[in-house]
Amino acid sequence: MNHAEWKARRHRALLGEAAEENPAYDRLYEEAEPAHDLGRLVHDRRTELGLSQAELAERCGMKQPQISRIEGGGTTPTIPLLRRLARALDADLTIELTPHHAAA
Repeated sequence: MNHAEWKARRHRALLGEAAEENPAYDRLYEEAEPAHDLGRLVHDRRTELGLSQAELAERCGMKQPQISRIEGGGTTPTIPLLRRLARALDADLTIELTPHHAAA
């Protein structure tokens, strides 16, 4: 089980089944999804490289708790910070806007 799966299971266990039937929960979950996805990507790449959070933080001029918050989906970094993270993770940063395709 990767970090993202663990967090999703933990979140559901803490909130219980009733949370999944609540429309407000669905909206909040959808809004949090990009930060969660980014956190998962950072965590997975960091572990691929064999880096600790402290090592990654040092590489990009941050503190370890900041990396932890990003990986946990608790914050959304700015574009300049995303660039620093990408460089520190030996990765390319690609930001796209793709149009929705009309249903046939």
